[in-house]
Amino acid sequence: MSFEFVRKLPTPVEIKEALPMPEELKKIKAARDAEIRDVLTGKSNKFLVIIGPCSADNEESVCDYVSRLAKVNEKVSDKLILIPRIYTNKPRTTGEGYKGIVHQPDPEKKSDFLAGLMAMRRMHIRSIAETGLTAADEMLYPENWRYIDDILSYVAIGARSVEDQQHRLTVSGFDVAAGMKNPTSGDLSVMLNSVYAAQHPHSFIYRGWEVNTTGNELTHTILRGATNKHGNNIPNYHYEDLNLLLEMYGKMDLKNPACVIDSNHSNSGKKFEQQIRIIKEVMHSRKLNADIHRLVKGVMIESYIEEGCQKVGGGVYGKSITDPCLGWADSERLIYDIAEYE
Repeated sequence: MSFEFVRKLPTPVEIKEALPMPEELKKIKAARDAEIRDVLTGKSNKFLVIIGPCSADNEESVCDYVSRLAKVNEKVSDKLILIPRIYTNKPRTTGEGYKGIVHQPDPEKKSDFLAGLMAMRRMHIRSIAETGLTAADEMLYPENWRYIDDILSYVAIGARSVEDQQHRLTVSGFDVAAGMKNPTSGDLSVMLNSVYAAQHPHSFIYRGWEVNTTGNELTHTILRGATNKHGNNIPNYHYEDLNLLLEMYGKMDLKNPACVIDSNHSNSGKKFEQQIRIIKEVMHSRKLNADIHRLVKGVMIESYIEEGCQKVGGGVYGKSITDPCLGWADSERLIYDIAEYE
């Protein structure tokens, strides 16, 4: 066999027993989950802003960032719901590079999955305890969901995962908001089919169990841009793109039509500074069209303490070691600008 079985890892129950979610934090999460649910179901007019580092590579700088975000949240909470990005698993196009804290708790050392699972959970719990803000993460590996299913308030399914059956079925068992990104091809029907699948009940095998799910009515779409056959980026956040998505939603039997706009990735061509302009265009489109206003429930922004990015081991505190991000000053200003639009 080409598999080397290194060691058996603790079950999610065992990891949760080692690092339990305190009762007072469970209450915070329940309240945050309900707030986000109300936005996606149309009961609340608040706007979601999912913002934070491309990858949560360091507990100290990530918690520092979220603490800054919490202070801004106090000023805009009447209009916005700020959801920090604490992304602990990173998809890599070629399989090379830093894959997130679950793989490498220390980006400069070798993989250690046991330490990584503990580090992931510890960082999320600390962030909530210090700020009162529950976070978003990407579900890169469906089997890992159970390690943090009691912590997250928002889950993103990436462009390379959205066509995968196990991802879709696992989301159908969530009780929190889940955003399905359009695939890298840009095919919106693939994204909408994924939403349809996740909104309906299923029976399947999960972590060695036969399971049944009831469907997740909070599953929605995320537009992140596309890449054509020549490798060129094709944005899909413009007014015409949002109208097209509206039309396609209208042809499908989906609950709670909603969309979040990812302002980076192929929408910006990974030119992080363009996120400011893109967000403002999206907010303007919402002002122009009441249907678009109802459809677009939030935005995603890649942001950290220091702008840009660095290589692993670069040594700059609060600077991304994966995709380049907006710096804190521009991010704070942008959040206030978004609130002004509301």
